[in-house]
Amino acid sequence: MDSRVARTRTSLQHALLALALEHPLDDITIGSITERAGVNRSSFYQHYSDKETLLADALDAIEAEAGAQVPAFDGPLPTQTPSDLVSYLRHFETHVVLYRRVLLEGGSSVAAGRIRSRLELAAREGILSSGSTAFEGIPIEVIGAGITGSALAVIENWLARDPLPPVEVAASWLWHVLIGPGQLRFND
Repeated sequence: MDSRVARTRTSLQHALLALALEHPLDDITIGSITERAGVNRSSFYQHYSDKETLLADALDAIEAEAGAQVPAFDGPLPTQTPSDLVSYLRHFETHVVLYRRVLLEGGSSVAAGRIRSRLELAAREGILSSGSTAFEGIPIEVIGAGITGSALAVIENWLARDPLPPVEVAASWLWHVLIGPGQLRFND
C-alpha cells in the first residue's frame, strides 16, 4: 500500500476512534471525521464507502496493534480459564467506552460482524483441533455460530455492567459458559 494511502487511512481511523470516545456513533458524521483527520470529504470516499467500514478497519487496527487475538486452542480444552482469554478481554477492558458504543444498543453492525467472524473462526478451529465428539452430527458452522453467540452475549453483558467487573471475572464467566455444558452430568 502506498504510504500516502496508509497515512490517510490511519488518520481517518484515529479521527473516528477519537470521536467515538466523545460521542455516540450515530452523532458522528463523515464531516466531523474528515475535519478531525485533516482531510477533505473526497479523500474519505476514496478510501471508505461509509463510516461503518472505517470503524471496523479502525478496530481491526487497534486490535492488531495491541496483539489482541481471539484465543486459539490446539488439543483438549483447558479446565481453567486460559490466560489468552484474559489477555483478549483485557483489550476490550482497555477500550471499554469504544466497545460499549460498538457492541451495545445503537452500535455498529459492521464492526460487530467482524468481531463475530473472528470469534466464530476461532470456535470452529478450536472444536476441530480439540478432537471432541460432543457435537457429532452437528455441522461445524452451527457449532461455531452457537459458541460465538454465547461468547458475544457474555462479553456484551459484561461491558454493559457499571461498574465494569474485573477482566479476570469476565474471562471466568465466559470460560464457564463455554465449557459448562460439556461439564454437565445427567442422571439416567
